[in-house]
Amino acid sequence: MIRFLRRIWYRSASNKDISYKELKKFIKNKEIYLIDVRSGQEYEEGHLEGALNIPLYNIEKDIEKNIKNKDDTIILYCSSGSRSKKAKEILEKLGYGEVYNLKEGIDKIWIS
Repeated sequence: MIRFLRRIWYRSASNKDISYKELKKFIKNKEIYLIDVRSGQEYEEGHLEGALNIPLYNIEKDIEKNIKNKDDTIILYCSSGSRSKKAKEILEKLGYGEVYNLKEGIDKIWIS
C-alpha cells in the first residue's frame, strides 16, 4: 500500500505538463530546448520555431548528442501530447531533471 501511495505521489509531484501559454513564458524568460518528438515527415509539415526534431523512437539514443547538460530545461511536444509524455518519462529515467511536456500537443494550438 505504501509503495502504491508513493507511486501516486511521485506521479503527481513530477507532473510537468505545461500549456501553450506557459510555453510562451518559458521561451521569454529562460533558455530552453524545444524538442518535437514527432516523425521527420510530421516535423517537415510544420513545427514550432526553433524546435529540434528528435522522434520518440530515437529519443533515448540521440538526446545526449543534442543536450549534454542534464540540468538544461527541455520542453517536449508532439501532435496530441501522448508521445511527448512518453519521451518525458524516458528522459527523466536517463537523469534529465527539467523536462516538461506540452499538454494537448501542437494540434490544439493550430486548431485554436
